[in-house]
Amino acid sequence: MRLSGLGARSSWRLLYGLVRPHKRALLLGGVLTLVGSFAGLAMPILAKSVIDAFGKGGDLVGPVLGLSVAVLVGALISAGGRFLLERMGESIVLASRKNLVERILRLRVADVDRLKPGDLLSRVGSDTTLLRAVCTEALASSVGAIFMFLGAVVMMAIMDGLLLMVTLVVVALVGLMGASIAPRIRRASLEAQMALGEMGSVLDRALQAFRTVKASGAESREIAVVSAAATEARDRGVTAAAWTSVAGIGAWMSIQLAFLAVLGVGGARVASGAMEISSLIAFLLYLFYLVSPIGQLIQSLTQLQNGLAAMTRIQEIVELPSEPAAPDPAAPEPARSSAEAPAGPAEARDPIGVVFRCVAFRYGEDRPVVHDEVSFDVPAGGMTALVGPSGAGKSTVFGLIERFYEPQGGTILIGGRDIREWPLGELRASLGYVEQDAPVLAGTFRENLVFGAPSATEEEIAEALARTRLDDLVARLPEGLDTPVGHRGVLLSGGERQRVAIARALLRKPRLLLLDEATSQLDAVNELRLREVVAEVARETTVLVIAHRLSTVTGADRIIVMEAGRVRAYGTHDELVDTDDLYRELAETQFLVAS
Repeated sequence: MRLSGLGARSSWRLLYGLVRPHKRALLLGGVLTLVGSFAGLAMPILAKSVIDAFGKGGDLVGPVLGLSVAVLVGALISAGGRFLLERMGESIVLASRKNLVERILRLRVADVDRLKPGDLLSRVGSDTTLLRAVCTEALASSVGAIFMFLGAVVMMAIMDGLLLMVTLVVVALVGLMGASIAPRIRRASLEAQMALGEMGSVLDRALQAFRTVKASGAESREIAVVSAAATEARDRGVTAAAWTSVAGIGAWMSIQLAFLAVLGVGGARVASGAMEISSLIAFLLYLFYLVSPIGQLIQSLTQLQNGLAAMTRIQEIVELPSEPAAPDPAAPEPARSSAEAPAGPAEARDPIGVVFRCVAFRYGEDRPVVHDEVSFDVPAGGMTALVGPSGAGKSTVFGLIERFYEPQGGTILIGGRDIREWPLGELRASLGYVEQDAPVLAGTFRENLVFGAPSATEEEIAEALARTRLDDLVARLPEGLDTPVGHRGVLLSGGERQRVAIARALLRKPRLLLLDEATSQLDAVNELRLREVVAEVARETTVLVIAHRLSTVTGADRIIVMEAGRVRAYGTHDELVDTDDLYRELAETQFLVAS
């Protein structure tokens, strides 16, 4: 998904921001790389001295020893510089991943709804990895290559200015060609990375619905879809590789053409006596020394374009608005008794009510209206139920209360305060929320229970297990509370996952408990028991329930009937059966009243 674009100037600013905290490591690594490069620059001169000594019949031990020392020292120093730069690159990747993960997890729900999980994983994984190459190869190596190039040019100028001019004309022509290709490399790299993210999204879709794919016999179709996405990623990658190859071939051709030109002109100068043969050989060695820095510059240019494309994709996420950081719950502590648990102020757990006044909401400008002037009151304490046909806007009520979404109109009051005046962390700390699909995370049974209340005591956990009738299940598990539940709780039944989600919400001791179809996957016995638990909890806090099965809410203190984004009636079960046709129809179809 392409969210925005970044210009070259913005990309360079972002790159500078990544490197700035590591400028000392970059400077030291770059200096070591330069020193190693300068040691290499001495080799042609030393080679010339060897040739001259050989021609004059002199002692070769000194020149050969000097040449060997230059090679060894240059290699060791370059290796040290390379290590520092690689370590710096890993640090930059780590910081980028931490920052990106934090940004993703703090995004607004409305924005995440538009994104694809597979593409987000691609940005955290492969896109951040490209930054390492940018900060090691593209920056440091290119700086070293530039100095090595300039050093070689200076030495070539000292040896023969005419041959240097011949060399620079050829190299300049190739440099112009490389500059024209660079934008194409960046664009092709960005498209290749976007295609790779799309492939990850398609594969993630199939894995998230793995059992449905199997049960539907859709393996071949999903394989075809993922293969098509992989083929598109391959094609985009080939395009990027083609432009990179063009740049590389240009660099190679420049050296070959320069070699031929220098060999021709230099050979003529040697024949005329204007130049010594050893000087021509040394000049040609320096010419080949240009191969390495020019090749490094071309490679760095390619990596830089890849990295800038990756930063563009990363920045697209960073620029999205995020929710304010909320104080994190206390970290899990060793098991302790209730007597040791810190006691919070009693008023902090008082039930709170909810008021909707003329609330209007839709999920997007191009989407239909979900709430059309919705108004209702939920008094503090007791149980209130939301009922109505699918699509009436019931679950959206919970999304607005949790501030996953912001209404386009109207007012929502929680505990008598406008919901916008609540600090987000304080608001959500007051709520317990059980989603319709009751998600369970990979990990242990205990980790799922205390996910929203990490400091819960063993007594509190035991009480929540008993309330939700999970104590017998935990007793049968091989490792008790420390038994892994599998990816997305696959080792638990639907009803067990639902009860885990309810126990998790109860452990938060919420002032307002939101239950979205919390008993839809329970058998009749467990549903009856859980109804008793909800009724008990309703004596301590405010419970707002969404229900399609009216049998679970016939005892509610108040039932609000919604239809097509509006509130059409409210009252007790008996009152609504007598006064509202839609509610009576729902009750009749579920055999709660006679037709």
